[in-house]
Amino acid sequence: MATLSERLKSLGVKIGTKELPPPQARKSFPVEDIVSGRFVEMGNSLTFLIEEDFSTNYIHGQVGLRIVTKPLTIAEWAGDHNIAERDPESLVFLDTETSGLAGGTGTFAFLIGVGRYTQEGFHLAQFFMRDPLEEPALLLALEEFLAPCQTVVSFNGKAFDVPLLNTRYTLQGWKSPFRNLAHVDLLHLSRRLWRDRLPSRTLGNLEVQILHASRTDEEIPGWMIPQLYFDFLRDGDARPLKRVFYHNAMDVVSLAALLNHTSSLLEAPLNQSPIEYVDVAAVARLLEDLGHNEEATQLYENCLQVELPEEVYNGILYRLSMIHKHNNNYPAAISLWEQATTDRQLYAYEELAKYYEHHAQNPELALKWSHLAMDQIDSYDILDSEKERWKNEFHHRLTRLQRKINAQ
Repeated sequence: MATLSERLKSLGVKIGTKELPPPQARKSFPVEDIVSGRFVEMGNSLTFLIEEDFSTNYIHGQVGLRIVTKPLTIAEWAGDHNIAERDPESLVFLDTETSGLAGGTGTFAFLIGVGRYTQEGFHLAQFFMRDPLEEPALLLALEEFLAPCQTVVSFNGKAFDVPLLNTRYTLQGWKSPFRNLAHVDLLHLSRRLWRDRLPSRTLGNLEVQILHASRTDEEIPGWMIPQLYFDFLRDGDARPLKRVFYHNAMDVVSLAALLNHTSSLLEAPLNQSPIEYVDVAAVARLLEDLGHNEEATQLYENCLQVELPEEVYNGILYRLSMIHKHNNNYPAAISLWEQATTDRQLYAYEELAKYYEHHAQNPELALKWSHLAMDQIDSYDILDSEKERWKNEFHHRLTRLQRKINAQ
């Protein structure tokens, strides 16, 4: 009776490994062969460090990297006046590339880009881990870099980068160095400043539209980056990561240039070349919200002298008129409200009616503005519920005004 081995041979099945082709050698392209850098030993592990220096006269697009205007308004907006008083060299610019965008304990930063000002210009450092087992070395090296810093500047770092890094330090059982740093998140400030001019306020779009900088063909979309890292972990080929290093480096450099430009815009909006009055209006709104009504008023008045998008122009009329009302400068407020009625702004009819009823004691004029408002409401492209709210409000006002007139 044939054995199992003999029967398998009769079927053409090869037994053993003697006739199998040798395994193909894994093609490895280590990171040190792809980009210029060096290994840094931290504890019992290594992290790979890429460094680049930019001179003081380096221009990113049309903007230099080193901040030249004391960031007083940025510091006030960030809620820490000390930021403006500290040496610029205490700032650190941060951007991470991570294994995913969801966050949580399963997400880690495999590449951390940081930059800071030096006497010679701007120093960029990128810490990369070839394997998640090298994370302790990466975190220790980052902590060492952060040691002289007091303020971190990021783009969405408050919501993503810093909480993620805090988690990674905690998982190692260490205190995060970010706990003691002030934070300026330029994402939120950029949304406020350029929401009326730019449909997209991503860092990449601000780089093009505000800094007038463009990247080379090495640039790569951010959404592709996590997969490229996982591919590297699987096949050891670091060549595609060269584009990731470039993307991260440009993000850090752009942060420095954007901080410089933003500080200059906030401190001297009318000294920009060219002046973008939509941006000036945004600065005025920010200053008003910070309680600087006098400075905001001057900027609003400048904006009203030039042609602006209708929505921006009407917004300025509203805000400036309310500043005048708050200051009991009713002649100036009335002029703006009357101007706003030419564009059928309902709030302006209401304010005029309120003024003539309660301050001028002229119910006839108040009645006139209320009737004019009622005539306009149905022509507005607003929700029916909003129309009803305005109708009810003016209806009650008309009833009250008619009683006052009849009682005279």
